[in-house]
Amino acid sequence: MKLGSEPPPGIGGDGAAPRPSRFGRFLAEHGRKLWWLHSAYALAIGAGVVAFARTGFQHARWLAVSLGMAWLLMALLFRLFGSGGAQRVFDAADTKRRNRFYVMTYALKNLYQGMLFFLLPFYWKSTTIGAANGWFVVLLATCAVLSTLDVVFDRVLMRWRSLASLFHGIALFACLNLVIPALFPDTRTLWSLLAAAGMAVVSFWTLHVTTRQLKKRLYVAAFVLSLGAGMGVAYAARAAIPPVPMYISSAAVGPKQLPDGRLAMEVKTLHPSVIQELIAVTDVVVPGGKGDRLRHVWRLEGREVHRSSEETSRIAGPKGAVRLRSSLIERDLPLDLVGTWAVDVETEDGQLVGRTQFEVRE
Repeated sequence: MKLGSEPPPGIGGDGAAPRPSRFGRFLAEHGRKLWWLHSAYALAIGAGVVAFARTGFQHARWLAVSLGMAWLLMALLFRLFGSGGAQRVFDAADTKRRNRFYVMTYALKNLYQGMLFFLLPFYWKSTTIGAANGWFVVLLATCAVLSTLDVVFDRVLMRWRSLASLFHGIALFACLNLVIPALFPDTRTLWSLLAAAGMAVVSFWTLHVTTRQLKKRLYVAAFVLSLGAGMGVAYAARAAIPPVPMYISSAAVGPKQLPDGRLAMEVKTLHPSVIQELIAVTDVVVPGGKGDRLRHVWRLEGREVHRSSEETSRIAGPKGAVRLRSSLIERDLPLDLVGTWAVDVETEDGQLVGRTQFEVRE
């Protein structure tokens, strides 16, 4: 520096950098703690969304708006900032670039938190604990919690395009299974499942492939094959997906029935000597309309004993619900009655709506 010249901006006359303000020092020292405090706040907000979701299925249609916004923001994020090692937004000297990144991820976090926490009570009610479809609600809960963890969301999920597209695909698939019957009542659950799987594949392609690449025949062929594969996997795994928004409000088994269709008594344990007839009555709530035919499947120690269709077992029940009644009379009962019994309510496509169990003991 020439003698008598002014020091550069931001440099003191002695050549030292200016001291940060008290607020700046506080942020530098406690910034990471504040992020985790914000994550706890976001988790509390998510609990509030769960409570709101319990007030009614009619709000589910608004998930379509959140989905569209999240999809657009996700595609824009990776177009602007890149993926993986090429992203480098956390090391960038450009403060405005970092701020734009955090603003976009903050908006995405809020969208995903709202969607995922809203879904949880619906999937919880449709899930049968101990059955094959129990894993899906755990996956959703894990994604919901991850969306509240700012450090994990910003520095891991939104840094790698593959992880972000997987996270987005799970949220989109789960949302559409609820949104479709909300927008189009009486839709068969299987059609919702296949449509949701197809849209999840489409979203994956929009995050990884440009419009110019999709004009090439090779990419078109790969897209069609992946679309068919995605829908095929969803069809094969349908028994492991809860049939939202349907759920069982009551289910029981007893040896005697009242004239109005209810059970005279509900049993959980009984002796084989008193069994002459077993009767199961279940109420299935269908907030998205009646799109599926339902059936009772009686099982003893996991082995199918009897199956009854809705045409032969449906009786008058409460409004907004389907009441099924089926029975096993003495001549239809197996010789050995001892063991764990289950009466499953299934859709015609094999999705488990709910289950009631009882024990026969000597």
